[in-house]
Parts: sequence; C-alpha cells; structure tokens
Amino acid sequence: MKILSVVGARPQFIKLAPVAAELTAQGHEHVIVHTGQHYDANMSDVFFQDLQIPAPDVHLGVGSGSHGKQTGAMLAQMDDVFLEHQPDWVLVYGDTNSTVAGALSAVKLHLPLAHLEAGLRSFNRRMPEEHNRVLTDHAADLCLAPTQVAVEHLAAEGLDKRTVLVGDVMTDVCLMVAAQASPPASVPDGDFALATIHRAENTDDPVRLRAVIDGLATLPLPVVLTAHPRLVAKAAEHGIELSRGSISVIDPLDYPSMVGAVRRASAVVTDSGGLQKEAFLLRTPCTTVRTETEWVETIDLGWNALALDLADLPRLVTRPQPRDTSATPYGDGHAAQATVKALTESRSSSPER
Repeated sequence: MKILSVVGARPQFIKLAPVAAELTAQGHEHVIVHTGQHYDANMSDVFFQDLQIPAPDVHLGVGSGSHGKQTGAMLAQMDDVFLEHQPDWVLVYGDTNSTVAGALSAVKLHLPLAHLEAGLRSFNRRMPEEHNRVLTDHAADLCLAPTQVAVEHLAAEGLDKRTVLVGDVMTDVCLMVAAQASPPASVPDGDFALATIHRAENTDDPVRLRAVIDGLATLPLPVVLTAHPRLVAKAAEHGIELSRGSISVIDPLDYPSMVGAVRRASAVVTDSGGLQKEAFLLRTPCTTVRTETEWVETIDLGWNALALDLADLPRLVTRPQPRDTSATPYGDGHAAQATVKALTESRSSSPER
C-alpha cells in the first residue's frame, strides 16, 4: 500500500511521527509532502529531527501569505505531485490550509482521501480552521476520528458510514516523549505558567492582543511565553511589547523540550488545541484563551477552563488543582496502529471517484 501524507504545520509534524513509524514498521510505502506552510526551522525542521521523521520526499516551499494565496500556491503544485506518485491513499492531517489543499487536490484527481483528526468542531464559523476541517471531512472517503465526541459530530452530519474511531495520534507521541523528556534550561525551577498564543482571533485584532498580553503580564506568577513567529510579527506590527510584567519571552521549543516544560509548569495558558491535550495528558491545569474548544473532554474533566473574560485570567490560572482522573478520552497511545489498520482495511472498499 502506498500512502501520501500532506503536512505543513507544527501540529501536523507531530501527528505524522507515529504514523510514519507505523507505516514503515508494516512495510508500506510512504511519501511525505511538506507544503512549507511553516517554514521557520524552529517550527519545521526541528520536529523532523527530534521525532525521527523521514525527510520529506517533496517540499513545496509555499511560505506565508493570505489564506487564499497560500492555499492556491499549494494547489498549483500539488496536482503534479499526486499524479507522479499515484498513491492508494492521500492522508491529510488536522485543520490547516495544507489540509484543505491536499483534500481538494485529491478529490479533483479522484484519489482516495483519508482525514486524520476528523470530526472536531468548534462551531465557530469565523475560524478558518473550522472551515478547513468541515470541508475536508465532507470530501474524505475515510474520516479517522480521534474521540467519541468527534464520531458523534460526524454521524450528525451524515458521515457515520465513512467514520472509524482510531484515537488521537498526538497521544501516542506525547506519552512516548514524556517518558524521556526533561524541561529546558529556559524555564524556571519554581512555579510558573507556560504560555503560547498564535491564533488569528487573538493576534490580528490589536485590542484583543493587547488585552491578552496585559492579562499574562499581570499574572501572580512568572509566565514563560514561547513566541510563535505569528505572535512576534503581529505584536511588532501593533506596537505591543511582549516582554513585560510577569512575562519572559523565549523562542519556540522543540517538541521534547515543550513536553518537559509542560510537565514542569504549574499551569498552561494557550490558544493551541494540541497544547490543551498535552496539558491534560501530562496533568497540568490549562486555561484556554478562546471562547470555545474542540477538545471538550478537557473541560468536562476539569483540567481545562475557557477564559471567556480576560479579566478573569488570574483567577483561572491560579485555580485549585483539578480532581485527578483515569479517563482516557484520547486513546491508549496506539492510535497510529489503528490508523494504519483502518487505511489497510478500507482500501479495498474505497469508492471509485
């Protein structure tokens, strides 16, 4: 079986790692296409090195741009790549522009399409990620769902016959790395909050971004802010100083260091979906700077809270430790095996486009 994976952003590289390892272990041919959506070495190359992912077979090098321009630049190159390799499955990951571009190209070329991390919904139609994931799910021949809630969302949209519950591949990586990860020297020994901010809803509006940074700066404990390139650029554009008050700014961390930092932290403050899950898996209380989350299980189990009012951020970040839980809503660390099994078993029944 020949699988072609389309990736382009930090979370996708993490998801790719266990899938690539499992495909190799089972003797399948695997072609990796890197769109170049994330092109900074700290957001791209380091993940291939640290997670021992094979080097991409194809690099499109699209770089940054508006959603339409970036997606269009990917599509302009992807058709030729797909036609050259003629995979049994095109596998797309998550909810980025790389995801929807890979999905559209596969559909137009009548290639079987599988979507890993299918069925997530924020129900916020202003989020570009929400459009990407909904469009991709409805184009896919196989929806690989990470949670039971995702399965239920897909069923409600009439996609239940295309859906397989496989678990969350990021759980596979997080649990594997956590066993060996150490916190980096750039985080303190005592209590601190680890923060990441990168989503457009928090960075593109200068009033909103200033309120977020003001909230972090006034927290009653040190805040280590890992500065995503988007955050740095938007803060500079809006004239907002990041390193002030409680905040110290560091460069983005490689994945093992990030896992080590989350384990050491007293709290996590983020708008990242992946980091919400990692905080839950590592049992570090999380506060999410958004009005909703796709990972509702973290809320239901008490390990995550939404900062609906930024003025409430200090109380939320310093809230009492949640009650421990043995729940495993994101699987048992074997999602990559289930993913490859689903691809193998669905190959013969994949419809002709």
